[in-house]
Amino acid sequence: MSRSPSLSLKSVPNLSVDPKSFDQWAVAFCIIRFDLEQGQLIEDCYPPGCLSQEEELEVAFNSFPDSVSQHHNRSSIHDCIFFFRIKRRTSGVVLETSSKGRGKNTRYLYGFVFNRQRHDERLKRGGEQKSVVILSHSPYSSVFRPLLQIMGPLFFDIGKKALDNVASFVSKWPNPLPGQLMDLPIGNATLKVNLPPAHSLPLDGEVLFEESASSMAPLLPTNQSVPQGLFHDSDLFGTFKGLLLQLWVLWELLLIGEPILIIAPTPPQCCEAVASLVSLVAPLLLSVDFRPYFTIHDPAFAQLNSLQEGDVFPPMILGVTNLFFLKSLRNIPHTVSVGSPAPNSSRPSLAPRASIGSVPARLDAFGLQQSLKKFSPSSLLNAVKLRRDGPLCLMTEHKEAFWTTYTAITKPDTSVLNRLVDAGLSPRVEESMSVVNNEILRRHFLELTTNFLAPFGRYFRAFAPSEGVSPFVDPPPLPQFNDDDFLGSLSARGPGKFLSKRMRSNWLELYRRFLRGHNFRPWFERKRTVAEQEQHKLWRQARIKSDIYQYINRMSELEVVDSFNATERHLIQEEQASMLSGNADEDSLATCQKLRGDLKAVFNILPKDMHQLLLMNPERAALLQDTLEEGLREHPSAQAGLRNSSTPPR
Repeated sequence: MSRSPSLSLKSVPNLSVDPKSFDQWAVAFCIIRFDLEQGQLIEDCYPPGCLSQEEELEVAFNSFPDSVSQHHNRSSIHDCIFFFRIKRRTSGVVLETSSKGRGKNTRYLYGFVFNRQRHDERLKRGGEQKSVVILSHSPYSSVFRPLLQIMGPLFFDIGKKALDNVASFVSKWPNPLPGQLMDLPIGNATLKVNLPPAHSLPLDGEVLFEESASSMAPLLPTNQSVPQGLFHDSDLFGTFKGLLLQLWVLWELLLIGEPILIIAPTPPQCCEAVASLVSLVAPLLLSVDFRPYFTIHDPAFAQLNSLQEGDVFPPMILGVTNLFFLKSLRNIPHTVSVGSPAPNSSRPSLAPRASIGSVPARLDAFGLQQSLKKFSPSSLLNAVKLRRDGPLCLMTEHKEAFWTTYTAITKPDTSVLNRLVDAGLSPRVEESMSVVNNEILRRHFLELTTNFLAPFGRYFRAFAPSEGVSPFVDPPPLPQFNDDDFLGSLSARGPGKFLSKRMRSNWLELYRRFLRGHNFRPWFERKRTVAEQEQHKLWRQARIKSDIYQYINRMSELEVVDSFNATERHLIQEEQASMLSGNADEDSLATCQKLRGDLKAVFNILPKDMHQLLLMNPERAALLQDTLEEGLREHPSAQAGLRNSSTPPR
């Protein structure tokens, strides 16, 4: 895609929009205006009526920078792009979620904002503000941010027609394919985007079978351009280059689901910081609530503000720009300050980078060289003062800093830091080097997370039927998980070579914290479901390929009855799945026909008195109404091979 793509109205012959196709990507396009008398107002929304009144109000409030973080310079136009995440509130509105929608989580709305502040002394209060907003159920930042770079300026050029044009193009896109590179045409440009994989997308309930292709550790992906988690496109290095030594502490806090407050001078900076932290623990599914841009108008703020001293703060990652949060959310245990105010802004100037801790590193260009030197009295006093004053010191001057009382188990990897490239002073070179440094950091933390999760792999391992085992019975259950048994086994085996070099002697404590944390259970259950689906697929394939007569002539009567019951269940499940999909393909029809024949074959070799007992069930009788004795005539050895068993049938 070109750096400045544009749309031509002449190139859009058909502005029709397919609502169902549009909904695969977006919920709505909104234009929001800041009115001096009425505040934030939704000026236009496509499609109309898709939001409740509460949602309209919340979207409008989140689509403008906080007044505290606005720039007060003399430039005529100031544009910025950021995004927010809010909970859906659908009173009076019924939302239909397509079963084929991939990566949808209808509990949350993601709002991607193109905000323009135009300064004009002739207007009241010297200017005006408008925002173009894309609302979606999917956190596809790699799609919507570049789309806003086209859609935002286009709206301010041609007005509402921009929404119709872009909506028409979006509705003609193919359905989202998680984990794949997609070409999405938009006017005379094409967005080449990598969508996050299925296993990283929050879902309401149904787990997508595509997740089985993105299984967990211990193998790392060979293609680094393929994202392994959400917000793979975020600038991890550029956002935290003043706090690189603290990334390993933040990784642990994210892993165990601790609440974190991120404060930055502007919405784009705090959004980038939150997105970068979420991406830090890939491929782990982060289950804590994260808000890239959080304001006092969010309904959750009242609850958070009411927490008293000693109350447990809920697991959340909050990105804020309003300094008021430093006082109202003082109970949050971990606070990170990132970014730098723009010149001539209302924020105080940037102070030297600071941190409450010190870990050795070498890169002077990233402000780390001083960590190699011995503490001087002045540096020691500054560190003590920073710890004593806490985050409230940001009220007087902004500085990049990290406040926490958490003691990390993972040691910063100085070999990774030493590989980072100094960008120099050129902005163009800095942008290129950030890409390189992001890959270095992401590769390391992906490897770190993958190795940390590797011991759980045996609980997700699906097995096909071994040789001589009948696939016509139910597959064995996956190994049961028990916290104490897992920790005991892991303690005996050790953390492995990779982690033992990077963690302190109390490494097992990090696993205990992870098991107690907010992320473990949702991640484990989801991986478990995927593994069960994978095992079901393997046994289904084995049933299709196997001749049932090779097994039933060696079975006892009880085993034959078990095989009958299991085959009946598999047939019913296959037919129900075919009916729910509404599209019985050739493979599904062939599978049902094969299972129906297998069911008849098992039924025919059972004793006649058992036939009457089984046929007392009307649904079973319907399945077997066309039963013939062909199976026995073609395979006379089957009846002879049936060994008697005194155990009665179920």
